[in-house]
Amino acid sequence: MTTSNVVSSARSASPLGTLTVIPWSSEPSAESAGTPFLMAYSLGDGRDGPEAGQQAMRTALETMGLSVGDRLFDLDKDAGISASLLVEGGSVVLNLPFLKAQCPVPEEWQAAARESGKVYLICSVRPWPEGVPGQPVDEARLRAFVSDEEMLADSAHVQMPVRRLQG
Repeated sequence: MTTSNVVSSARSASPLGTLTVIPWSSEPSAESAGTPFLMAYSLGDGRDGPEAGQQAMRTALETMGLSVGDRLFDLDKDAGISASLLVEGGSVVLNLPFLKAQCPVPEEWQAAARESGKVYLICSVRPWPEGVPGQPVDEARLRAFVSDEEMLADSAHVQMPVRRLQG
């Protein structure tokens, strides 16, 4: 697993709180460059507290056409979901109706995204206050959070096609 620094989109007085994106990738093998992942989550610091933030995140995901925990959405096949992902020049730009974030991604992540043509996005309803913007997250902490069964069940899961600038 390759980790990267956490990058924040914006600090807000909204119920969602500080929304954050973190990239990582599975280990490459002889057959594959690995799987590129992105996770979007809140720090749980919204104006009405973490519980209200969880409900606000669930509502935001449902409003954009996603459901939490019960299926994997594929943006190549599931029409009507407003989301996009651009990978270019060592960065990824994630656009969701409630979040626009750009963050640097390591070369291993980019190689995995180029090879697969897709990125696995997890939008966690559960806040993760330990994943603070601007601070590195060690592999053990990230692995513990992203492998937690309850967190995964309380998240939207989306396969997003990799888009690149045309030139």
